[in-house]
Amino acid sequence: MAFEGLADRLQQTLQKVRGKGKVTEADVKEMMREVRLALLEADVNFKVVKQFVAKVKERAIGQEVIESLTPGQQVVKVVNEELTALMGGQQSKLAVANRPPTVIMMVGLQGAGKTTTTGKLANFLRKKHNRTPLLVAADIYRPAAINQLQTLGKQLGMSVFEMGTDTSPVEIAKKGIEKAKEEHHDYVIVDTAGRLHVDEGLMDELSNIKEAVNPDEILIVVDAMTGQDAVNVAQSFHDQLGLTGVVLTKLDGDTRGGAALSIKSVTDTPIKFVGMGEKLDALEPFHPERMSSRILGMGDVLSLIEKAQTNVDEKKAKELEQKMRTMSFTFDDFLEQLTQVRSMGPLDELLGMLPGSGQMKQLKNVKVDEKQLNYVEAIIQSMTKKEKIEPDIINASRKRRIAKGSGRSIQEVNRLLKQFEDMKKMMKQMTNMSKGKKKGGMKLPFM
Repeated sequence: MAFEGLADRLQQTLQKVRGKGKVTEADVKEMMREVRLALLEADVNFKVVKQFVAKVKERAIGQEVIESLTPGQQVVKVVNEELTALMGGQQSKLAVANRPPTVIMMVGLQGAGKTTTTGKLANFLRKKHNRTPLLVAADIYRPAAINQLQTLGKQLGMSVFEMGTDTSPVEIAKKGIEKAKEEHHDYVIVDTAGRLHVDEGLMDELSNIKEAVNPDEILIVVDAMTGQDAVNVAQSFHDQLGLTGVVLTKLDGDTRGGAALSIKSVTDTPIKFVGMGEKLDALEPFHPERMSSRILGMGDVLSLIEKAQTNVDEKKAKELEQKMRTMSFTFDDFLEQLTQVRSMGPLDELLGMLPGSGQMKQLKNVKVDEKQLNYVEAIIQSMTKKEKIEPDIINASRKRRIAKGSGRSIQEVNRLLKQFEDMKKMMKQMTNMSKGKKKGGMKLPFM
């Protein structure tokens, strides 16, 4: 997961001052030395590190910390605010044209995931903002890019405009916008050509496209795993084209996070989106304040809530609540809940959004094995309809049949049945507590 090493180092460093009733200048200097090393190890640009450390140090030994009632917590607050400012301060949203369509030009080098990100962005605009984008295939040098965009369009049920490989990219972009106006698309996303490295020919072509279509956004797609190379590439494109935003891909991978922390300061271009996986819905708006909170172990509850709102069916959630109250919760309901939670993303990533998860030893090294969830699904799906509703009827011969049908052991079937029974008992206790409160509060044995 992105920032894992940096997050561990910063959280350990800040933990030393977090609970202190008094923070000395020596404490601050020692802390900033460790913060500096952590940032450099995370591949953050050394000039950015120098400026960041100087700002935090100045504020941390100033009156707002030394004279506060909780100086240790104030230091953490200062680091959080400066880390947020480093990444842009607040969310940078997409521009919207005064008259549709809004034109977005996607640029970048080959291999960064530009064409896939084009599809992801179109999907985001439709799902989150109810828009109807037109995808324009303007990469004429790589026929596979046109085919890839068409395949993405089919998967998403979206229109793709292309004119083959014999028409100039400038002409394709212009005709694409005309087509979008005719068909009343409110967004046009132009997938331009990339190269293995920045060269004059590429920049001339992109400049010509920019001049011809006057895009509302020019987004560069860069691979977060390339670290400072991603920052350098963004700077080169920005000098030539005047970028309006950055999309960082593979931020869910084993990346040190240096690009995300450096790119805004070095290029003065905000990160607008981050790619968090391979799926077409794995593109998220970038929130500097939320990312800072996650790095410092404060959690990211807002993103967790947004994921839940997007992926959890509200009507089904109310039905489930009613079943829990009436104790009619079945294995079918359990399976449905499992599916909805899994649709929110990898479970260890969701755990990482909980406040304080970095400090909780029991969660610290939790690696959720998604295979185990597949096994649970297989066991439940091997049950008959009656068994799912009345698991008490599952005797030894039924367990053998379920184990054989799911390809799992009888011990695993027993374990799942016990966990399900324990969960129902817990639900019953929660329901009784809720009823007790409504009747005038819980009565404790000694009251």
